[in-house]
Formats: sequence, C-alpha cells, structure tokens
Amino acid sequence: MRKFSVLTPQSRIAALAGLFIMVTGNLELFERLGEVYPLTGANLPFLSSLTLFFTLSTVLFLVLLTPGRAGRWVLATLLVAASQAAYFMDQYAVVIDTVMIENIAATQREEVAGLFSFSLIWRTVLFGVLPAWWVVRNWPRTTSIWRELGARALLSLLLLVGLVAVAAPFTSGYASFIREHKTTRMYANPIFFSYSLVRYVGEHFEQRDTGVLGQVAEDAQHIGPQHRPELVVLVVGETARADRFSLNGYGRPTNPRLAQEDVVSLRNVTACGTSTAESVPCMFSVQKQEHFNRGEALRTENALDVLFENGVHVLWRDNNSDSKGVATRMTYEDFRSPKRNPACDDECRDVGMLDGLDRYIESHKGRDMLIVLHQMGNHGPEYYRRYPKEFERFTPVCRSKELRDCSKQEIDNAYDNAILYTDHFLAEVIGLLKRYDGEYETAMLYVSDHGESLGESGLYLHSAPRMLAPEEQLRVPAIVWLGRHFDYTMEQLRPHRDTPMRHDDLFCVLMSAFEIRTRMCDGPKNILYYNRELGLEPVPATQPAS
Repeated sequence: MRKFSVLTPQSRIAALAGLFIMVTGNLELFERLGEVYPLTGANLPFLSSLTLFFTLSTVLFLVLLTPGRAGRWVLATLLVAASQAAYFMDQYAVVIDTVMIENIAATQREEVAGLFSFSLIWRTVLFGVLPAWWVVRNWPRTTSIWRELGARALLSLLLLVGLVAVAAPFTSGYASFIREHKTTRMYANPIFFSYSLVRYVGEHFEQRDTGVLGQVAEDAQHIGPQHRPELVVLVVGETARADRFSLNGYGRPTNPRLAQEDVVSLRNVTACGTSTAESVPCMFSVQKQEHFNRGEALRTENALDVLFENGVHVLWRDNNSDSKGVATRMTYEDFRSPKRNPACDDECRDVGMLDGLDRYIESHKGRDMLIVLHQMGNHGPEYYRRYPKEFERFTPVCRSKELRDCSKQEIDNAYDNAILYTDHFLAEVIGLLKRYDGEYETAMLYVSDHGESLGESGLYLHSAPRMLAPEEQLRVPAIVWLGRHFDYTMEQLRPHRDTPMRHDDLFCVLMSAFEIRTRMCDGPKNILYYNRELGLEPVPATQPAS
C-alpha cells in the first residue's frame, strides 16, 4: 500500500511555482510594503509576518486551483500572466483591477505595439514562458484523482492554519493594514488580478445585451424660438491633465494659440474615472458618477440618442480606439487610417478629423448638428509620438516606452509637446467654426476623458482605482469657445471658471446647448445649463455644481 503524503508531486510543483512568483513577480508589492512600513527593527517582525502571509496565500491559491491533469495548463497560464502583470506593475505602478482588464480587452493593435518592449519580452520569457514550459513537461501523473484531492484538501487546511499562526500575533497591525492600505494589497500577484478577472467576467455576464434599449428623457422637446440652427463641436480629449495647460496657470506656454482666442478654461473639472472605458460612457450617460454602472449605461440611451431623437444630426469621428459603446447608433467614422485621415505620418494626427467637415456641414445645411471628435491626444507611454516633429518645442524628450528609464524632465517635455499639439488642434476647430458663425449658433467644448500620472509618487500612466486615484489622473482640462449668436455668452461664463464641475454634467450641458427641455435637467444643474427661453439664471460663481 502506497504511503499517503500531504505534499503530492503535483502540489509540490504548485507550491514551488507560488514561491517562484512571490520572488520574481511581487517586487512592487514588497516595495509598497516597504513604503508603508520602513525596514526598521520595530517593523521587521510585522513585515516578516506580512511576507509569510502573502507567500502562504499564494501557495494556497495555486494548490486549490491546479489539481489533476488540467492543472499544468492552469499553472502555466498563471505563470505567463503573472510575469506580464509584474512587468507593468513594476514599470508603471499600475493596479490590475477590473478597469485595467477592461482596458486590456479594448486595447487596439497600435496600442499594444506602443507598450511592447525588449524588457517586457525578456521578462515574459524568463519568468513566464520558460517556467511554464518546464511545468507542462514535468507535470507528474496522479494514480488517483481522489487521493490527489484528499491530499490537497489536507495541505490547504495546514496552509490555512499557517496563515492564522503568522497573523495571530499581529492582529491590530493586520486590522490597520486591511483598513488603511487597500491599494497595497492590490499588488499581490497573481491573486488580485485573478480575482479581478473573475469579477470582470461576472460583470460582463450580468451586462449582456438584452436587445431592449432603456429610454431616458422621454419628455425631451425643443423649446423657444430658433433663429439659427446650432453647430456644436465636442472634442473628447485623451489623457490630458488640467495642470499642464498654461490657460490654467502652468508655467510653460503650452496654449499659445488658445491664448489668442476668446475662450474660457474651466479649471475645476473632475473626471468620472481614470480610464477611457469608464469615463467616456459616463460623460454621455444620464447617470451620476456615484452610481454609474457601465453595463447599465450601455444598455440605456445616452445624450447622443436623446439629441438624435430631437432632430440633431450627430457625427462621431474617432482617432482613438473607439467610442466605448457611446456612438454605436450614430454616424461613426474611423480616422486612425490613412484611408480616411489625410494627416498621417508615423501615425494619424487629430487634425485630420477636420477634413471634409465643410462638406458634411453643407450637406446638412440649416439643421442642428453635433460633431464629436475623439482625440488620440496624450495617449501614453509614447508621448513623443503624439505630435508632429515641428511641435517638439520642449527638449530633450523621453523616447522610451519604459518611462522609468527616462528622467522626469524628459517625460514632462514629451507630454507638454503633446499638449501643445492639442492647443493647435483646438485652435483649428475654432477656426472652422468661425466660418459658420453668421448662419449658426456655434460652440466648441473640449474636455479630456482623464488625466495622467507622470512619475508623481512613483505612479505612471492612468487607470488607478478611482477611490485611490491621485488628482493628476482625475483633474481634467475643459475649454469653451462660444460664437457670437450662442445663447450663453462668454461674459456670463467667465465668472464661473472655478466652479466645480464633473463629467456627468455633460448630459444636461448638451441638452441646454441645443435648447432641449427635459425634467431630468430642470433647474440650474451646472454652470452651462442656461437658456433665455427657459428663464434660468447661471449658477452663482460660489455655488458648487451638482
């Protein structure tokens, strides 16, 4: 009779893989722990306990997940995924949560190329592919799946006892750690990203399209006399920070052309989220940020639907990934290819989205029009590719995909050059609208989808969990230009430059711009919800917008 062992050949490999991932794939976790609890004599016992706790948890996770013949493929997949998760956490200090997984799922081929690097390749091969290959080749057979499951159940029980044993002497420390340092726990690899993946799949299962589109603002209707049709251009920016616009007080001249225009910069605007996939649907949804649910928003009419149903012609032009489900029922044009975008060099430029707009406006002459232009903007990490060479005013610039390899000044220079190009693009939009200012009520509104971390506190890029996101990722620029016949004047808007606004105000802003009345926007919902025919007054400058 074979001797029963709690550590079977299969579970031994799973345990070794757990130790391997802890050593090679959790550098950012240990760095964060060191920031919270500096390596001193007083902190050493608790740090040792935390290290053992995360290690035993990882081993337990892999032991539970990999029994039987299929276990080798599960373990091999986790090894490769953990190596890549570790690379992005170490390079950019990002958290692999459900929002980040949504971003990964929506990533286009061009964006993948922008993140591909030699460092990513060698780390994936060395710490992912080779160990995965070894596991697949050397995974032992088991004579009895029931014996294997029984042994793993006992091993799991022992590991649970071990977890209790290492945590018990430090109960108050663990209570404080769990309560105050949630973001640190999110760097536990591969446990947290696996948990996030399960949540992501569950959320998408719940969000399946039922084929029935929820109705909103069913009472919406045009009000008041319309002397001229509206022509509004909404520019949805990408990854721009409010504090990098010289219109907002930034020391560098990043807005030389807009400074020559009669524009108002709204300096206190907060994003719904820290990623395009979250913020863009929220911007056009009637839901408020506190209760925003992306799946529900995509199954419900948004601002574009309400405008279209009330006679507004809507055109969405995209030089980014896509509209994130917002414009699926609208006229949509993809400008990421030279086939449509005439302003392409090593990549297609935002200014190319203006090509042919004169023809579009002429073909809808005398009708209300909303034109949405979705920028490539400041999409990272290759900020130096986001602008033509002639806009490289601030030098030297970071030309690496691995931002930690560049100095802070080089990163700032490349990022600010991209802001400079957005300034040029917005000035060109205003120039186009000026040509129609006599026959239309013209307006331009620019607002970015989210901000960006450029090395502050060791963070790079965006998509941090909103509850933990720094201001750099949440405070976004917003620029307004109004033609001379628009109902709201620049003089009325200018006193409200610092009034708090949020992405979720945009729904009612658009309703107001096109003189559409709905109970959902009754009252001064935000500083732009003003219309002479409605008899509403602007919100006082000291009153925060809801």
